[in-house]
Order: sequence, then structure tokens, then C-alpha cells
Amino acid sequence: MSRLLRHQSAPALPAVADLHDPALAAALQHRIDRKTVPHGALGRLAALAMRLGMILGTTEPRLVAPQLVVFAADHGIAARGVSAYPSDVTWQMVGNFLAGGAAVSVLARQHGIAQTVVDCGVRHDFEPAPGLISHKIAPGTADMSAGPAMTAAQCAQAIANGIDIVKSLTGNALLLGEMGIGNTSPASCLSARLGGIDVGEVTGAGTGLDAAGIARKTAVLREALAANAGATEPLDALAALGGFEIATMVGSVLQAAAERRVIVVDGFIASSAVLVAARLSPHVLQRCVFAHRSDERGHARLLQMLPAEPLLDMGLRVGEGSGAVLAWPLLESACRILNEMASFESAGVSDKG
Repeated sequence: MSRLLRHQSAPALPAVADLHDPALAAALQHRIDRKTVPHGALGRLAALAMRLGMILGTTEPRLVAPQLVVFAADHGIAARGVSAYPSDVTWQMVGNFLAGGAAVSVLARQHGIAQTVVDCGVRHDFEPAPGLISHKIAPGTADMSAGPAMTAAQCAQAIANGIDIVKSLTGNALLLGEMGIGNTSPASCLSARLGGIDVGEVTGAGTGLDAAGIARKTAVLREALAANAGATEPLDALAALGGFEIATMVGSVLQAAAERRVIVVDGFIASSAVLVAARLSPHVLQRCVFAHRSDERGHARLLQMLPAEPLLDMGLRVGEGSGAVLAWPLLESACRILNEMASFESAGVSDKG
């Protein structure tokens, strides 16, 4: 237990077991090797099929009722000018998600993926609406350049909320999305602190800052790291340098991993939540499929740190879970190849001599 949360009513974190299963891995590899293509020709699609089979614990993996969850919150550090957009865009975009007009909403609708939006700490009071869950802890975090972004109790509550959200969802796949003006700043700080690297390596344009804006942002993030220099353990760093949506996402990732759901990781912010979750429970990474490498500068460095190899690289800097949903058909294809493609034996095709 971290120093910050040791004496707080922190939630019990879900146990995430090692998926190591040599017999299952061998059976999956045998099925892949007997498909009617030259050996190794399926490339990374075969590796994806293997991963999905190992996560779901079967040689016949099937993806059921995928759930996209968009975690939304505001950030006190946004007042320091670290974003090109005002904080009001957070709540306005929540409305756009619920109306089905956001990029990720369009993509989720295209692929039949259920979308849920969670108010983790948006600076706005929403009327109840279909597809909206309220887990508001506060109207945004505190300014982490002056001290901790949240209290230990707030961080613990956010994690507990994330655990409860996943427990309430059907299906066996969780796609991670987020919304929060300023949230590349906590993602950068968490990456720097937990990765032991300079924050300049993982600080980028966010919503569209120019070079001068990125320099100002980097200077503010150095202030934040200095103001929270003692927060070095994962939970301490999450409370001091994170956001309500990131902490809630950490809880959801841990619970989804414990339930052996496939976790489809979007871009920089979602990956920072996975970084925290993996530092708390390393076997989390066995359940993750990293959808894409975003165009946000810090994401490539963070993926190296985990380490993780994403499926796509399309120059996206949208957030929302858009990359996760774009990659979804690849997961479905990997399962179909494993389950529906003929083997040499069933098709009566000769294997190489």
C-alpha cells in the first residue's frame, strides 16, 4: 500500500492472476499453424488471435457485447493555459457523445458497440440521460502545479467507482475512452514520474498548442512534478498528478483484467491509466490490446515504456476512444480466422512437404 493511502479507506484492489497456461498456448498455436495459409503468413493477426484466446481462456474466442466507456472529468491545471481549448468543452463534448455526434459515437454506432459516458468529475451538472452514469467526485481536480490534484480519499473513491462500473457491464470486452480538457497534462506527468523520464519527452500539443504553447505547458508540468515530488509510488502519483477520469479508468482496468475481459486501450490518456494499473498489478498487460499509436508526442514513448505494440498508426489525436473503436474490427477478424477458417485437414488441402 502506498504511503499516501495507507491510513485511508482505500478500496480492495481486484486480484489479477497470471494468464500463463502452456497447454492453452500450445493448443492455440496448433490451431493457427493448421490454417490454410503458408506457415507464419497471418503475421500479427495470428498473434492477436493468440492473445484473445489466452485472455478469454479458450481456443475458440468470441467477443460478446463490447462496451465502450468514455470517462469524463475536468482538470484544475487547465486554468494554467495547458490546453488550446477552454474547460467548458468537456461538458459540451459529453452532450455531443450522448447525442451521438462525436467521432467515437459515430464509430461505435457503425460497429454495434454500446457506449456509456461516465461523469467522473465534470464542472457541470447534467440532467439524467440514457447512456450517462454519474460518479462525480468534485467539479474537476485541484491545480496540481500547486499541490496534489486530488485527496487520497478522492482517488480511492474514483478507483472504487471504476471497479463498480465494470461490474455493472455485460460482455467480455472493454474499450477505453476519455474526455477532459487538459488531460494530456496528467498523462504526461504520470508517464514521467512512473517512467523515471523527463517530462519534456512526453509533453506534446494536446488539443493543438503551437511550439510556444508546448514550451509553456512543459514548464507548468515541471512545476507540478516539483510540487508533488514525494508522490513516487503508483497510487500516490495517481492522486497527486492524475485526474478523476484517469483514476476511475484505473479501477475499471483492474476490474476488467480480474474478470478476464479483453481491454482495448485507446491513446495517450488511456495508456497512462493502464500504466498506473500495470504498476499496481503487472498481469494487467496480459489482458490489453493496444489499439493505436496516437500522434500525441508522449504516446510513442509511453508505449515503449510499457512495452506495447499497437495495432494501428493513423496519426490520430482525437481521444474519446476513437482509436480503440477503429481497431475493433481487427479483433473480430482475428477471432473469425481462428474459429471459421479451414484447416489443411478439414479443407483437404496439402500442407508443405
